[in-house]
Amino acid sequence: MCAVSSPSGNSDISSSSGSSRDSAHEFKIEVLDPLTSEDFAWLPLPTTGCLPGPQCAALSAHLHTYLSFYAPPTSPTDDEVAVGDILVYVTRVAREFRTQRCDNNNAPLMYVRIQVGQASCSALLDSGATRNSMSQSFMQRAGLSAQVRRKANPTAIKLADEKTQQLIDRYIEAVPVYFAPHACEPVTFDILDTDSDIILGMPWLASTDHTVNFHRWTLSVRDAFGAGVACTIPLPHSSIRCQVVTTKSFRTTCTYEQPEEIGICFLRTVAVADSSPTALSSDPRVVRLLDEFAYIFQSPTGVVPGRPISHEIILEAGDVPPKGCIYRMSEEELEVLRAQLDDLLAKGWILPSSSPYGAPVLFVRKKNKDLRLCIDYRKLNAQTVKNVGPLPRIDDLLERLGGAKYFSKLDLKSGYHQISIQPNDRYKTAFKTRYGHFEWVVMPFGLTNAPATFQAAMTNEFRAMLDRFVLVYLDGILVYSQTLEDHLGHLRRVLETLRRAKYKANRDKCEFVRQELEYLGHFFTPEGISPLSDKIQAVQEWPEPRNVTDVRSFLGLTGYYQRFIKGYSKIAAHLNKLQCEDRPFDFGEEARGSFLALKAALLFAEVLRIYDPLAPTRVTTDASGYGIGAVLEQHDGVNWHPVEYFSKKMSLVHSIDDARKKELLDFVHALKRWRHFLLGRSQFRWVTDNNPLVFYKTQDTFDGQTKRAHETTQVLLRTLIRPDQKDWVERLPDVELAYNSSIHPAIGISPFEFEHGSPVMSPLDMITPRTAESDDHLLFLRQMQELLVKACDQMAKTQQRMRQQANR
Repeated sequence: MCAVSSPSGNSDISSSSGSSRDSAHEFKIEVLDPLTSEDFAWLPLPTTGCLPGPQCAALSAHLHTYLSFYAPPTSPTDDEVAVGDILVYVTRVAREFRTQRCDNNNAPLMYVRIQVGQASCSALLDSGATRNSMSQSFMQRAGLSAQVRRKANPTAIKLADEKTQQLIDRYIEAVPVYFAPHACEPVTFDILDTDSDIILGMPWLASTDHTVNFHRWTLSVRDAFGAGVACTIPLPHSSIRCQVVTTKSFRTTCTYEQPEEIGICFLRTVAVADSSPTALSSDPRVVRLLDEFAYIFQSPTGVVPGRPISHEIILEAGDVPPKGCIYRMSEEELEVLRAQLDDLLAKGWILPSSSPYGAPVLFVRKKNKDLRLCIDYRKLNAQTVKNVGPLPRIDDLLERLGGAKYFSKLDLKSGYHQISIQPNDRYKTAFKTRYGHFEWVVMPFGLTNAPATFQAAMTNEFRAMLDRFVLVYLDGILVYSQTLEDHLGHLRRVLETLRRAKYKANRDKCEFVRQELEYLGHFFTPEGISPLSDKIQAVQEWPEPRNVTDVRSFLGLTGYYQRFIKGYSKIAAHLNKLQCEDRPFDFGEEARGSFLALKAALLFAEVLRIYDPLAPTRVTTDASGYGIGAVLEQHDGVNWHPVEYFSKKMSLVHSIDDARKKELLDFVHALKRWRHFLLGRSQFRWVTDNNPLVFYKTQDTFDGQTKRAHETTQVLLRTLIRPDQKDWVERLPDVELAYNSSIHPAIGISPFEFEHGSPVMSPLDMITPRTAESDDHLLFLRQMQELLVKACDQMAKTQQRMRQQANR
């Protein structure tokens, strides 16, 4: 069990006597291997997995018994080199067995994802902690420094290692902690210097509002309405603290940390492999394909003639060229301006000009601190007739990716500059600088109709592929496929199209054959779609709004991702109230709670499935006093998954309706919202906790208008539709026609005739000879007046008859 070597080669050495050892025992010194399973053949050990706890205890006891009999010499001779001591060695082995992971005596730590202030973290649930604690670093990250208070009587505590003691002299009282969008609790924390950002101890765990199940790995808390809400539990992970020290600080670290074990390794510097998103796939087929189309990754220059779409500038009649002066620039800006003008002239994208037009230029700082040349075309844009050519709806584009598993993204190099301007309109793009007067040969940035022209050019090139395996939004081209073989074929067709049209792509910004991809502000995987992490981080770091403009900016960012947030309108209600200009801006506690709740909601946003037309679908609706909400879900064969959330503030008129009408209104809005999904489906499921349709059919008392509408619609549906008919939605126009062409007993004529002055004509009426209609408008007015008098008389008779029946 130890390694002891003798340079003299002697193997038999007498053991010296000891007070607690057998003095007559002869101990044979030899080179011993580390412990193996054969050394413990007396104990049945499992061949795989962890050692059970009872066997661990038995082994440890046996080792101590073994030590008391088989002890090595206490004083080796001078010619022997002791490589290890059996006492130390076996004691360490015993400790290893005691501290290893046993099947019935060890489990990973449990954390819960929370939002506190401006930061989020995974809080440790510690039933052995007598206090709730927050680390100093997380306190600063969450922006809570101003809320820290000093304790009148500091408290000394001992940490779980039974060695470290700390003095607690600071605390934060009643900090709002968000466990879910609607589940917020005030928690008091001590400021403690620990590795964990937040520790939730027994003061929090002991509450009856929290249900923790360490076996099922679940945690639920109560929201503001008293309902249980499941919290987000991160997957179990190891809790190991690693610290790397240099040889110079090794001794000092050992003295200060007092570690039980230290691992030593030698490090060397290695080159970091390129793992950026632009790295190409290692598949040789992809590499060969891109090498074949290397032409399209060259830098664009000049103008490509003969393209079907070029940019034109149509001015409103009577406008004259706008006047303006040159903007002043710093030395740095002038240097950059000269370099960029030389580059544009060399590429043939601008030419010297003598145009009566001349827009000034300025520079805007990029994210990487470089300067971007911009031309102030605001006056020219005000005179330009607007092109209403549409840009695609982003949500429509995202919904086309259902079932796709492979993605490639191509980004055109200086895309606008690859579109030419019609020769007769070039003089209108002129701009003036300190170094000359120039006009554009290609389309510049800043023109009002430039996005519509560029989108039209891209749509024209890829029209046959759109919505099949290609999406195009301005200069971003996305190729998507379900299999790798299909994707390579689709990618080849796209590259061939770009090469034929002589468009050039920016290889540094392109990504090929990936299963995870960022596009249009979203992150795509085969499992679904989620917000970008940097956008979520931007929301988490957003400072508290100070005016209406700040509130609108914040709601604009979060509103872009409201499809991921359940009950968005309800959460943002108090922030929406601050957008009114006619009331003073007051960012009070309600608004602050709404602000923090939106941050937490986006942090806990679910991954949404992309709609599948063939999957089972259900719509779940729920209405409240403030607004209405719904979720569209689909079943994957195992469970239901959300496709999109929808919420809307209820108008003042409908807010006074009863719950049944609100539920019906909620369902109507959900059908309008997801009409493009639900229209044409043979069936889908509607889930509601009110069931208003069944309630209306079985209720004896309604308001008269609702009752008559239901009865009339049911009669017409039963007449026109068979019980087994699947396309009954398509028959609703026939029901509407039948209702409008029937004689209404209350007015004595059909609604159609009362509205238009003549009854609905049937096909037979079209071929039957009849008197020609007069086009005299006075005669038409007289006829309408007669119909109105007839309807009023009939309504009076109907009311009289109903009164007589009621008075019987």
